[in-house]
Amino acid sequence: MFNLILFGPPGSGKGTQSEKLIAKYNLKHLSTGDLLRSEIAKKTTLGLEAKKFMDKGQLVPDEVVIGMISTALDQNPDAAGFLFDGFPRTSKQAEALDNLLKLKNLSINVMLALDVTEEELVKRLLKRGETSGRPDDNNDQVIRTRIHEYHKKTSPVADHYKKSNKVVLVKGEGSVDNIFNSLAKEIDVRLVKV
Repeated sequence: MFNLILFGPPGSGKGTQSEKLIAKYNLKHLSTGDLLRSEIAKKTTLGLEAKKFMDKGQLVPDEVVIGMISTALDQNPDAAGFLFDGFPRTSKQAEALDNLLKLKNLSINVMLALDVTEEELVKRLLKRGETSGRPDDNNDQVIRTRIHEYHKKTSPVADHYKKSNKVVLVKGEGSVDNIFNSLAKEIDVRLVKV
């Protein structure tokens, strides 16, 4: 089973590349946002627990999210692997994910980090803001603040996986296909070893 984390700041192209990677490698997409919505819709114990926090405007505790990820892993025993999207966001979450995967005799094979300059990110997000209707994509300063917050909060996650030599920076600028080919090349090299 091949498990990867696709990492990158807002506007780096994670959504576009995730879809292409999932299709090519038959990976199961594990988006914590999707998991939360699904568990709440099914009214599972974890979903009801998460809803309590969300209704109060609070973050869902890591243990609840890890529980949902555990359930998703168990429900997909024949998956070729998983693409983690939006998780982990902190080094504590990375450790919790590693511990969960270890219990299931799994691990993260690689963290592919899309490397995009701040100017390119701002340009992309402003362009996306023209069509998305998202107010946070319409303001240059708000976008820059989001990018800085991303780097401040998530760089420890990359540091966590660097310790085990699992982080690969991939140039996230250029054509969608060129970026995808670079990501696929990194995955193919590691698939041979799995």
